[in-house]
Amino acid sequence: MTVKEIFETMDYGAAPESAAEALAWLVDGGDRFGHFINGAMTDPGEVFEARNPATGETLAHLTQATEADVDTAVEAARKAQAKWAKSGGKARAKVLYALARLVQKHARLFAVLETLDNGKPIRESRDIDVALVARHFYYHAGMAQLMDEELPDREALGVCGQIVPWNFPLLMLAWKVAPAIAMGNTVVLKPAEYTSLTALLFAQICQEAGVPKGVVNIVTGDGAVGEMIVKHPGVDKIAFTGSTTVGRRIREATAGSGKSLTLELGGKSPYIVFEDADIDSAIEGLVDAIFFNQGQVCCAGSRLLVQEGIAEDFHARLIDRMAKLRIGNPLDKCIDVGAIVDPVQLQRIEGLVSQGGSEGTVHQPVKAPEGCFYPPTLISGLSSSSLLMQEEIFGPVLVSTTFRTPAEAVQLANDTRYGLAASVWSENVNLALDIAPKLVAGVVWVNGSNMFDAAAGFGGVRESGFGREGGWEGLMAYTKPAGKAVAVKPAKAHAKPDTIEVLGLDRTAKLYIGGKQARPDGGYSQAIYSPKGKLLGHSSIASRKDIRNAVEAAQKAQGWTKATAHNRAQVLYFIGENLSARAEEFTSRIKDLTGTTEAKAKAEVEGAIDTLFTYAAWADKLDGAAKPVPMRGVALAMNEAVGVIGAFCDDRPLGGLIDVIAPAIAMGNRVVAVASEAYPLAATDFYQVLDTSDVPAGVVNILTGPHDGLAATMAGHMDIEAVWSFSSAAISEVIERESAGNLKRTWVNNGMSRSYPARDWLAQATEVKTIWVPYGE
Repeated sequence: MTVKEIFETMDYGAAPESAAEALAWLVDGGDRFGHFINGAMTDPGEVFEARNPATGETLAHLTQATEADVDTAVEAARKAQAKWAKSGGKARAKVLYALARLVQKHARLFAVLETLDNGKPIRESRDIDVALVARHFYYHAGMAQLMDEELPDREALGVCGQIVPWNFPLLMLAWKVAPAIAMGNTVVLKPAEYTSLTALLFAQICQEAGVPKGVVNIVTGDGAVGEMIVKHPGVDKIAFTGSTTVGRRIREATAGSGKSLTLELGGKSPYIVFEDADIDSAIEGLVDAIFFNQGQVCCAGSRLLVQEGIAEDFHARLIDRMAKLRIGNPLDKCIDVGAIVDPVQLQRIEGLVSQGGSEGTVHQPVKAPEGCFYPPTLISGLSSSSLLMQEEIFGPVLVSTTFRTPAEAVQLANDTRYGLAASVWSENVNLALDIAPKLVAGVVWVNGSNMFDAAAGFGGVRESGFGREGGWEGLMAYTKPAGKAVAVKPAKAHAKPDTIEVLGLDRTAKLYIGGKQARPDGGYSQAIYSPKGKLLGHSSIASRKDIRNAVEAAQKAQGWTKATAHNRAQVLYFIGENLSARAEEFTSRIKDLTGTTEAKAKAEVEGAIDTLFTYAAWADKLDGAAKPVPMRGVALAMNEAVGVIGAFCDDRPLGGLIDVIAPAIAMGNRVVAVASEAYPLAATDFYQVLDTSDVPAGVVNILTGPHDGLAATMAGHMDIEAVWSFSSAAISEVIERESAGNLKRTWVNNGMSRSYPARDWLAQATEVKTIWVPYGE
């Protein structure tokens, strides 16, 4: 081909990256690798093959971990943890800084090895993955440096079990290892079975960086190894990135264990294009959103929602752009789409498209070469309920439908069980910033896609998991309040005496649902006695139907979430003011219920008033943040309400109720609270205060009855977004296990009592949504 012909056709020649150094590194390792435990590589055991998905060639043999291997790794991590935490943030910062520098020094080796092992184009490994890995270690070196000063009341969790997927093997390692060790934790990490090689190279640089023995441990193998880590009693925290199905099993397996848990799971992210968008830019963004890493991205923009007026033109231009994509050898720098990670994943993609593609029109303008490759695909003309619009394909397959109005776009975008990410394209900044907060997603990109940074939190809601990685918010997952928790001493309702003394006229204590007093659906009540045997009244025994009614009322009160923080603050101040006016009455009630001294009863009431005023103060002062990301633009971390929170109160008659209500409603949530099981009458008195304090109907709902009878229903309810429990009843395990249904957030005490600072309550009462807004040329 002549130079003239090249200029006329603009065909690309091959630009292969040499794999010689990476292959030599494998040979130096004997092509057989053990685990990295306690600062050294172990001898290989029973092995499995690591293959190059683009060619099918065997790259190395890796060791399948046994239970004994996992025990040894956890023991090493446990032994090293206390000393690592006590070394101080500044000492840890130096180690993380060394890791960041070494990642940069070995950048090309990491990139080539990642491409060989995973099949992604070398341009992506080189320019995106490895660069972000270094960024995460640099950023968290800074977090370690600042920890002693900025997080003086928090401490490490302990030993962290971390399980990472095969789509971003090295990057996900960095996302998890960097914050964990920065905060003083130690790690037992399991890379994906398909893609373990860069984790083993990272083990080498841990040695070169002077990471103390046992701080980072890496064990390889299949899913059974991950299960061993999840269930190991010596692990304090599990961090998992992977499929929703596995995440649900992990939630069930860790229930009641006391392990901290964060899950970053699947997605079916909407890519919304309005008719005023720059179409060519939106198409380039879409190519990045869905064909980056062969679509094997949890936040891939896999659902195209395009406004009806431009849909035909948009699809035509998109198909033309897809025809120009280059698919083939991932080590070729001119390649856009590489290999699918494994034949098993390729078969899954083919099966889903074969099953659901007939519902629309399939466009595949470029063919895939022989082997483990799949062509870039568009399936248009689908409805929102179509299989492929709802199921995560995890491949280079884009599905499309249309909308007419902004309201319809939001409805279609949120019509999924996932909630990881979304993209909005419009030249009208008012429209874009109106839509972004309405999308149920942890991350929203405006006129962009797949933007990530260590300073900006990433994570999902709904069945995309819970917890955030990156930024200050990501450190919550690797720290806890300093100090020891103490075992809860359950309070017991006072027994019925032989002779009953009745106090005055009977007052019926009903449930409080939707702003009204309601009789229990089951029709049962229980007598409540004072320590001296006086009959103080009867409290209702709530049932699952009462929970249903309370949740329905809470869901109807969404206007509270939309109210301004200033207005919510005023209502909380008003509640505190009205409680203060009845302080003597509540003091007397608490004294009668518990038999405590008047001074202690008065202190509980004063504490409840102070709590209401504290969260009234916080209501309009919990700032978001403009994160310092390295781009022309801003990443806005916005604090949003979680939604409907179910809560089981502790045994303080009034204080336990106010502790959960105040921070939750201050942040715009609605609450279904189950009052103290032993002393419920103070809570049923309190709803009279709510009635006089301008609290909209359904914002606060109060139930009474045995906690263990209500826990499973509350945790399993699909329209509750979070469940808190500070109950003395042994219901933590039930709540965590039943919450796996919709993967709602849980905050439970596991039978222990701890005093939490306001920031912890506020963090549990909010979701951080990161909205990326690029600007400039």
